[in-house]
Amino acid sequence: MRRIYLALLLSFSALCARAEGERAGEFDYFVMALSWSANWCALEGDARRSPQCDASADYGWILHGLWPQFHRGYPSFCQTAQRPPSRGITAQMADIMGTPGLAWHQWKKHGSCTDLTAEDYYALSRRAYETVTRPAIFRKLDRTVKLPASVVEEAFLKENPDLNPDSITITCRKGYIQEARICLSRDLEPVPCGRDTITDCPLKDALFEPLR
Repeated sequence: MRRIYLALLLSFSALCARAEGERAGEFDYFVMALSWSANWCALEGDARRSPQCDASADYGWILHGLWPQFHRGYPSFCQTAQRPPSRGITAQMADIMGTPGLAWHQWKKHGSCTDLTAEDYYALSRRAYETVTRPAIFRKLDRTVKLPASVVEEAFLKENPDLNPDSITITCRKGYIQEARICLSRDLEPVPCGRDTITDCPLKDALFEPLR
């Protein structure tokens, strides 16, 4: 019995090792995650006293990250010869990512898997962010509302005719709209999302906070 337990433990450890540290540059497509800042602040940012949640910040949809993805699963914390970004470079991403800390974390976990330099990864992330029109209607809210998650997806589809329902998914967390995740090719063209990425939130009464 002990031998069986040890064998299972070793197998599990091997699987965990393969889940991180893959070779940089090996992936199929990107997932761009856009987070509604006010919802993130309600969920955890306020408790952290994040500067992203300051009323003067006026953030709407921020770039959570640009994630290399396999058709099933995703690489993370890859082995790369590229140098990590400097504080100055990460600070330059705060205008669309909320904080330099998020920019640093995204490079470490996801950018390292692209085989791009930190500068090129951030430039590509900014380009991806700029290719998608964020629906302005959500900036007009003056109070917390409840809405179906499908309404958020429909708003993105209306503003971005090149997108189709297979290329975007809306996620929820603890009753709030969390993110709009958009699947893009390496050339930043919309592509169908993989099965494990399409996880549309089923809520009909998800919370959505107004701008701070």
